[in-house]
Amino acid sequence: MKKLFTIFPAVLAFMFLWAGIASAHVTVDPNQVPADSWQKFVIKVPNEKDIATTKVEVRVPDGAEVMSIEPVNGWTFNAQKDQNGKMTSLIWTAEDKGLLAGQFIEFPIMAKVAKDAKSLQWKAYQTYSDGSVVKWIGPEDSEHPASVTKIVTATDQQTASATSDQTSQWPLYLSITAVVLSVIALFISLMRGRKTA
Repeated sequence: MKKLFTIFPAVLAFMFLWAGIASAHVTVDPNQVPADSWQKFVIKVPNEKDIATTKVEVRVPDGAEVMSIEPVNGWTFNAQKDQNGKMTSLIWTAEDKGLLAGQFIEFPIMAKVAKDAKSLQWKAYQTYSDGSVVKWIGPEDSEHPASVTKIVTATDQQTASATSDQTSQWPLYLSITAVVLSVIALFISLMRGRKTA
């Protein structure tokens, strides 16, 4: 039992560390939306290197039409458009030092999701101050996955919201579990102390 309480904090630390690593890539929220809807998408960009991120480019997926961009302080926005004036690529360029190590930034946009959309794959290109580019364009299980937004029905959306609420409580549940186990360990230690005395 004593060995279990010694190992448990290490397991908790690993779980939190793994969760941080797993989420450390360019993502687009929300991760699922209904078809034929207006949505505010937020492109979240972390800096994974010791040098600054100076440019972020995101390709607009088929099934989404970007209508407007929320300005972000310290970044200049430009867009590539097709012959019909539809934005096909969104480009943010840092005006100063850019996104430093250990920082992240969010780029909000408004877009219309098409009626026949099945899923939205957001391919992103993250450029660093040394000129290197990390391409977030791979499948979900790759080293550099593209963020994917699933298209769901209204019923699926309600179920997903409920599931998301439950998932968001996991850190709280883990904290409570850790406290309870600590109290139990303290109680056992006190009881052993009394028996020894």
